Amino acid sequence: MSEAASDLKRRVDAAAGSGLFHLLSSALDDAAARAAFARLDVVPSLLRPLGERVTRAELAQALNMALFLDVTQRVPMAAAYVADLQRDGAQLVFDHGALRTVAWPSGQLPPGEAAITRVLRPLGFSMAAVYPLPRLKMTGRAWRHADFPEDIAQFFVSELHPERFSSEFQDAVTRVLGSSVDPLSPADLATLEHLARDGDLPTEAAAALLPKLIGCFARQHGLFEADDYQRLLRESAEMAWISTEGNAFNHATDRVADIEAVVARQRALKRPVKDAIETSATGRVRQTAFKAARVMREFQDRGQRVMLEVPGSFHEFIQRAPLDASGALDLAFDAGNATGIFKMTAGAAKDAGTADAAGEAAAC
Repeated sequence: MSEAASDLKRRVDAAAGSGLFHLLSSALDDAAARAAFARLDVVPSLLRPLGERVTRAELAQALNMALFLDVTQRVPMAAAYVADLQRDGAQLVFDHGALRTVAWPSGQLPPGEAAITRVLRPLGFSMAAVYPLPRLKMTGRAWRHADFPEDIAQFFVSELHPERFSSEFQDAVTRVLGSSVDPLSPADLATLEHLARDGDLPTEAAAALLPKLIGCFARQHGLFEADDYQRLLRESAEMAWISTEGNAFNHATDRVADIEAVVARQRALKRPVKDAIETSATGRVRQTAFKAARVMREFQDRGQRVMLEVPGSFHEFIQRAPLDASGALDLAFDAGNATGIFKMTAGAAKDAGTADAAGEAAAC
């Protein structure tokens, strides 16, 4: 084992006595918790010794770490990139995770961002800004943690507006989302209310709640017709993506010091990085990403089940400059950047539609 890898192992071992590690390990397992701590930089303030209560910030951080780990398991390029860092004894700074919702009746699930914000608010997140995305017929909102705004990853929650599309599109959305179930029970919602009121929970209650919170960031609806996927894809690659992936993280983002150096290294390794680096109007926020992973998803097709290859999630990079001489980072997003980043799955979705038209769907 190299000296850098040995040092990383020592850091993980030191964190293993914290309440945060215990919380994450109880929701996943010890090996997964160690993997998350090896991959992500965690500020010392969140590594309090295990005690009788868990703060909202610790619970928020545990949720973010679990969701980041999920992305690395679903996105091969994310796993490869993180493995490179670990070989160098480095950890990444998790800047934000992004997910998509639909402002439309959704079976038992609250419509739109409400399905997610009912979780974020009790965890200590508040809405920092609204980003209209008119070309996509969506609205994005940034949710930032009140206690650790720079250190706990933000959530970028986008909401698609089906009423801005055709009636055929709306009917397909209704059919797709109608079977949605709610992953949170009344008891879970009551626990969230206690967290919102007190700012912390008994350790046992927090450990029981965390897996339920993780379950909110997934697809909540069942199988649907492949024809409906094509109907959605014709008008919105974003809604087509939601139909197969639900509220899973569309991407997780590494905050880097030199985005051009990162891109150059990934291209030298022949990895599929976006052609351009998106730059905000202020010039302080720069973003790019790996191209979306390809995944196989199951559909109904006139009484049979079929598998189609569709776009999955991806890994993003962001560089944030300070706002001023204080050194505080510009934690804002940019609607132009976001629209550019959304294209990472849009292009792949169009490819999926072309492949399907050519008969590349495989029957189970």
